[in-house]
Amino acid sequence: MDVDFTKAFNKQFDKLTLKRQQQARDAIALLIKDEYATPLRNHGLKGQWSGYRSISVGGDLRLHYKVIAKTKVLFVAVGSHSQLYK
Repeated sequence: MDVDFTKAFNKQFDKLTLKRQQQARDAIALLIKDEYATPLRNHGLKGQWSGYRSISVGGDLRLHYKVIAKTKVLFVAVGSHSQLYK
């Protein structure tokens, strides 16, 4: 699976602590290996995020992405539940 990141995602990612950045990298690696691994709690989104999916990094941190093709995803946002669902 190919993974790409939007400019907005990269800006949000850079604001995370180094520990949270590593947790996010680990979650992305797990997504590549098994997109429905239980720890990711991978699920489709509704409302303003309809058409996107979300995975859990741990705690309250979420990564939002869109499936672009069968083998490609685009990460568009990273943040806490309250930051992403304003």
